[in-house]
Amino acid sequence: MVLDQMGQPLVLRDLPVPEPVEGQVQIKIHACAVCRTDLHVIDGDLKNPKLPLVLGHEIVGTIQKIGPGVEDLTAGQRVGVPWLGASCGTCSFCASGRENLCDLARYTGYQIDGGYAEATVADHRYCFPIPAQYSDAEAAPLLCAGLIGYRSLRMTGDARRLGLYGFGAAAHIVAQVAAYQGREVYAFTRPGDLAGQAFARELAAIWAGDSETLPPEPLDAAIIFAPVGSLVPAALRAVDRGGIVVCAGIHMSEIPAFDYALLWEERSIKSVANLTRQDGIDFLEIAPRVPVRTHVETFPLEQANDALERLRNGKIRGAAVLLTNDETC
Repeated sequence: MVLDQMGQPLVLRDLPVPEPVEGQVQIKIHACAVCRTDLHVIDGDLKNPKLPLVLGHEIVGTIQKIGPGVEDLTAGQRVGVPWLGASCGTCSFCASGRENLCDLARYTGYQIDGGYAEATVADHRYCFPIPAQYSDAEAAPLLCAGLIGYRSLRMTGDARRLGLYGFGAAAHIVAQVAAYQGREVYAFTRPGDLAGQAFARELAAIWAGDSETLPPEPLDAAIIFAPVGSLVPAALRAVDRGGIVVCAGIHMSEIPAFDYALLWEERSIKSVANLTRQDGIDFLEIAPRVPVRTHVETFPLEQANDALERLRNGKIRGAAVLLTNDETC
């Protein structure tokens, strides 16, 4: 499913199966989750994507071919491919395990063709073995919603009372990990989303309400997953002194001006940028132990536009996942 022009629907098209070069593997794709970042690419919020482009950066598939120089993966192995698809490996950020900040980083489904397809190639350094207990569809959301959510959770330190703003794909995973770690989860949804609030309570939240409401207890930390700038001052109002607000998205609407009093008393705001390989290793080790259960709504690959529209309108419970016909590649 190809994006030819920003703002336009994806188009079903036959493309040559890509061949792996030095350091790459060729992957037969079984599933790819649909992420809000894909909407940001389509809408032009993220500038200068590769065009035409195959979207998708939560890929699960089986390695078909191994390129030269790859020794850590084997043909027939099931792997996942995330958003961060390549980095230089030599800059100060890469050398210190912060390749997510590399100036030369390239991103799957944005600057590299991604997973809305039957096959792709990927840098072997950014392919993660998938725990056996997850089906392809169940595993796909772990590759972004899970990884970015886990990195965001780490940034809250040992916060006991945790608020999650926007209860979608990432929050429904993070809530489970947070509860496993002994934290109290407070879920915030858009006003009137009673189904989303019920879903949050079903999973792990001890309280759920709309984003315009203060929680019953001051929070130690809040993670904002919804790309809505007005949630920043709302979350600052909800966190206690010394609390942190983590902005987990890659794009957010304009943050309105707010009084310094909301930030005072050592409250802080922090953003999350991409992920590191260590995030991937650590999260995919802890997920089966929780165990994280992903809730997915599946679509055939050719219905990618429908899945994106349902995500845009807040109609997905958990995560949307595209499935391919395994016999066609």
